[in-house]
Amino acid sequence: MGKPLSMTSILQQAAPVMPVVTINQVDHAIPLASALLAAGISVIEVTLRNDCALEVIRRMKTVPGLIVGAGTVIHPQQFQQLKAVNADFAVSPGTTPQLLAAANHSDLAFLPAIATTSDIMRAMAEGYQQFKFFPAAASGGINALTAFAGPFPSIQFCPTGGITADNFRRYLALENVSCVGGSWLTPAQAIEQQDWQRIEQLARSLNHRSH
Repeated sequence: MGKPLSMTSILQQAAPVMPVVTINQVDHAIPLASALLAAGISVIEVTLRNDCALEVIRRMKTVPGLIVGAGTVIHPQQFQQLKAVNADFAVSPGTTPQLLAAANHSDLAFLPAIATTSDIMRAMAEGYQQFKFFPAAASGGINALTAFAGPFPSIQFCPTGGITADNFRRYLALENVSCVGGSWLTPAQAIEQQDWQRIEQLARSLNHRSH
């Protein structure tokens, strides 16, 4: 294995959209990953919301050129589990001292989530400069991100939660948004029906980022 990827590098490669994927059957992992990669998406976040998620990540990591991380990381021990399946990064829905400590003892890139200015300041004190903003729409959306830019001009965000095909470009137009996370590229119905062509078409529709 080479040198671990930095979160900065991962977010740059994820632009404009990082698919947030929940897969219920491990056999869907490689076809889904291949469809996204064929459309130019090389960074995927797999949520740890079911028992097969770790195996899904392990299988996706066998696809050359793909950067695969885990979302819904809420327990410190999950960092070790992710290293065991060769994951590239971890994303949390919130930030706790325990998670930050576990991340500091791991060489996995970590994207902690924030929802308030206090969250940002606590994680900045641990050296973090990039954050997931979650749940973005419910926590103030574009207005909140615009407000964050004043006191935190060096901080970059990946807003997730309530991001859709209709509004994602408005988020990307903000200078402090590196990329957005969203589940609309990989609809549950399309995955269940193994409609990989539809998923590839959805991903291809991103083409140009307005920034």
